[in-house]
Amino acid sequence: MRKFLFLAIVATMILAACGAPAPAATQATQAPAAATEAPATGGFQIPDVQDGKFNVAMVLIGPHDDGGWSQAHYEGLQYVEKNVENVHTAYIENVPEGADSEQVFRSLARKGFDLIFGTSFGFMDPMETVAGEFPDTTFIHISGYKSNNANFGNLFGAMEDMKYLAGMLAGSRAKADGNPKLGYMATFPIPEELRLGNAFMLGAKKTCPECTMDVRWINTWHDPVLEKEGAASLFDAGADVVLTGADTPAVADVAQEKGKWGITYDYVGSCKVEHCLTAIYWNWGPIYANITKGLIDKTYKPGFDYFDADSGSLGLYGFMEGQTPTKGVSDLPAEDIQMVKDTLAKMLAGEFTRFDVFAGPIKDNQGKEVLGAGQKMEQIDIDCFAGGDVPCKTGMYWWADGVTAELPKLGG
Repeated sequence: MRKFLFLAIVATMILAACGAPAPAATQATQAPAAATEAPATGGFQIPDVQDGKFNVAMVLIGPHDDGGWSQAHYEGLQYVEKNVENVHTAYIENVPEGADSEQVFRSLARKGFDLIFGTSFGFMDPMETVAGEFPDTTFIHISGYKSNNANFGNLFGAMEDMKYLAGMLAGSRAKADGNPKLGYMATFPIPEELRLGNAFMLGAKKTCPECTMDVRWINTWHDPVLEKEGAASLFDAGADVVLTGADTPAVADVAQEKGKWGITYDYVGSCKVEHCLTAIYWNWGPIYANITKGLIDKTYKPGFDYFDADSGSLGLYGFMEGQTPTKGVSDLPAEDIQMVKDTLAKMLAGEFTRFDVFAGPIKDNQGKEVLGAGQKMEQIDIDCFAGGDVPCKTGMYWWADGVTAELPKLGG
């Protein structure tokens, strides 16, 4: 992984990343150039291509400067512009999922863009449709599960790695504060969100075996007001540290007001206030640049790409090269910090992956064994709810031991 994605997913496969309900439509904008004066499509200005260059477009679910998901992608696009020769880039922001996005993808393809990135889960089906109409254009969808292995590919990364590490920090902080209660502000009830929440809880148990975690579903990827309300609800219910699965830094802002701790998501610049414990973030630039170069060189074939921490495109703020731990981390027990550092080093070396995060023995919050000792999940388990059309064995329809919430009801 975005907005009304859940009903569609459950209807097809009870299966599963990332988006937002859109504000009023905005014009298309080139990056880093100014907006074009191209004819509008569905209220959006469609940018022009530049002759003689490889033209790359990006469709964003939210504003490019949201301080979260969309800004991380936008800066990844800027990286492509600066680091790949003979490339022209453009973006369109605040594009809703569904029919509007399908029109935008089709219009960009008609304009002649060579590569189009779609950065929200709910863009998946519209991109698949348009990709079938324009076989000479490459479409890369972020956070989904579909690909035609020709000109329509899927891209995502193992953010469960960083959520696992953030869970270690949250557990350590909560234990040090004498309040072993954590909170998870989740977006939509899809495998991605349960996967990330479970990884966080599994990490927390490493430093705080007695820790528990409450959950709030806000059913949006980007709504600063709802995000603040959801975070406040968790803090008011007793949580000491709250993790967000949504786009903006709202959870840290609320933590600052209440003297507690927030963990932000998506963007490296989101952890600004004193009571932000850390940020789990994406570094899309190198990944996007490699895909762009590969298409230019004809060495890249769209498929299903799921990168791990050793790609260098996942980050834990305060622990990556050149960064300093936040105030909320600096006084935690040395053995807990060393555990985080050692595990991160193994991740970056490719010695600890998402399949090690989800390695048995694991029990759910009902005491049922999810994975036995020595067992590990497969990729298909990470992406699906068991029992649907996709034959995953374990799936992600479970809460890890310590989560006090009930599972979300599927199909409604």
